Formats: sequence, structure tokens, C-alpha cells
Amino acid sequence: MNNPATLTRLLTRKDALNHTRIAVEQPAGDTLHAAAGEALLKIRRVALTTNNITYAAFGEAMQYWDFFPTGEAGWGHMPVWGFADVVSSGVPGLEVGERFYGYFPIASHLRVQPQRVTERGFYDGAAHRQTLTSAYNQYMRCSADAAWREADENCQMLVRPLFITSFMLADFLQDNAFFGAAQVVFSSASSKTAYGTAFCLEAYPAIHRVALTSARNQRFVEGLGCYGEVASYEALPRLDRRKLTLYVDFSGDEDLRRAVHEHFGESLVYDCYAGSAQNTQFLRPLDLPGPAPQFYFAPVQIRKRNADWGHAVVNQRFNEAQLAFIRRISDAQQPWMQVVEHRGFEAAQALIDDLHGGRLDPQQGHVVVLDGAPEDGVR
Repeated sequence: MNNPATLTRLLTRKDALNHTRIAVEQPAGDTLHAAAGEALLKIRRVALTTNNITYAAFGEAMQYWDFFPTGEAGWGHMPVWGFADVVSSGVPGLEVGERFYGYFPIASHLRVQPQRVTERGFYDGAAHRQTLTSAYNQYMRCSADAAWREADENCQMLVRPLFITSFMLADFLQDNAFFGAAQVVFSSASSKTAYGTAFCLEAYPAIHRVALTSARNQRFVEGLGCYGEVASYEALPRLDRRKLTLYVDFSGDEDLRRAVHEHFGESLVYDCYAGSAQNTQFLRPLDLPGPAPQFYFAPVQIRKRNADWGHAVVNQRFNEAQLAFIRRISDAQQPWMQVVEHRGFEAAQALIDDLHGGRLDPQQGHVVVLDGAPEDGVR
């Protein structure tokens, strides 16, 4: 275990996301104890997926770097989702030992200023987070979370942040009547967020779901069974161009985007860019035939549905869908995902490098237990 007086952080170079540095600090005095109005969380375990690379890639454009300032120019905290325990509290209603799920830096601890404390959890009221997307400021009390299962924590933190994107993306598409499309074409169809979206769209059998993937991932994607058609990128010219088509882009590959636009031509009704691990650029203006690509941002649809249905109904529908998805991906006979557990900050460094380079098996989900005494190092 880390010395309780030690703060360990993993910093990421903003201009080279595969380069990270472990910083171990010995704060003076009792700075790892909570003052009145604060709580100190010990981060126990986090998930690392391509989604986290996307957060970093759009760190400036979407203000993801701003959630956890490092105080070091050029270095940021890559945000992750995970579980933490209260180890010190100066806030009524938050007890030492309670467990929370939420948005964290890759670090041993996080100091928060809880506001709007309820049975469900709290929001971090730190001044620098007030202008940021509120969905990322919420910390959910596990004992009051209907979706939480202690035995499923690894699956939950791997799936939940991705699946909320998938669930709300599927809802966004159907809420807009698929923009008139008869088929949806997914790039990077082996990604968990892509096949989570396809899973949600199984409720709309009239919409043909087409997977585009690399040749090496084609067999895996075919085995998922949630796409009606699977093709390698090289086979794009053979896809039916007569059907009105909606493109959901998880690759960020500009050459592929151009090929999709040119192949489908006037049949392409909408281009939805859902983020990418490999393309670290925001959408650039390109001279493309057909509709201009549009960036999809899940919190916008969450806010809309909270207004349409109310927060309780949104939560209920999401929890039901998420539990169904976890059951499917962890099916004992034919699992869609195998959880790989790592330990320590150095393991997180190696994972970030591999995720950024696209070198991991799409069937694996990776979690990091933030225990151990890491050494300073740069990867």
C-alpha cells in the first residue's frame, strides 16, 4: 500500500499522449487530511480504454484537462472512471470508508469539495469545476446505486462510461429518426463503444447495422452477432450504396471518412463523429461531398432526456440497459470481453502507450488497481 502521507500522480504530456510521468510527492504536514467542507478520496481502481485517450486527445477543445489541473505546463491528468473510498471527511453525510464511483485523475488521491450531498452521492463543488460539464462532477455513492454490484466493479467501470455514450448515441439516432437512413455504418466496429451502440440498436431491427473493421479484427466482430453485416475497410466499395446511410465514425480516420462520403454520395444522410483514440485532432473542415461531419457529445443528449423524461426515468432505463449489456459481454459461454487486471502506476503507463498505439486485443478490457509503491519514471 502507498504511504498515507504520499501523493502519487500519473501525468500525461499534452502534446504526446503516449508519454507519461509518475510523480511521487511528500506533502508537508496534514495536507492528505480533509479540512472542513472537504473530503479526501483514495482512488482504488480505474479502467483504461480508448475512451480515455479520446478525453486526452480533446483535452483542450472539450476542456477535459481542466477537471484535474496539474500545475505543470504541458502536462495534464488524463481523466479515467473508477472507484474510490473516503479516507478523510470534513463534510456531514460523507463517512470514512464509503465507496464512490466517478471521474478521477490517475492518482492515489483526489481532494473534493462536496456539494448537493444526498443519499445518491454528491457533486464536486471545487471552483475550477463550476463551468465544466456537470455530468463529470458527480460522484455516486455505491451503497445507493442500483446499478452497482461489488463483484461486477471491473465490468461496471469498463462499461459504464462507454455504455452511457453508446446508450445515448443510440437514443440520439432514434430520437432523430436516424435522419431518414435505412442503414447505419460503424467504423472501428470492434471498439466497445461501437458495439455497445449496435447492441442498443438491436431494438430497431428495421435499421441495417453494418460494421467496418480491420481485417485482423473481422472475425471478432463477426462473432459479436450485433451487426447485420461485417466488412473490412478494404471491402467498403462493395457495400450497398443505394440505401440511405448514416455513418457513425469511431475511427477519426480522415481518409476513411472521405472514402465513405465518396462511396455513398447522395445516399449519405448524416456523418456522426463519436471520437477516436488514434486521431488526436478535432474535426477539421474538409472538402467532402455530402453532409458535413457533426461531433456527437453524450452530455447534450443526457440533458435533453433529463428534460424530456426526468432524471429518475433516464437512470432507470440506462441501468436496465447497462445490466443487460454486462450480462451479454460477460456471458460464460461466449463472452464479448475478457477483463485483464493490472496493478500499479507503471502498468497504467504501459497500457496508455498500447492504447494510444492501437495495439490491444479488442476482446480485452483493462483495469488498473492503484496500489503498490511506484518508482519515478517516464515512458
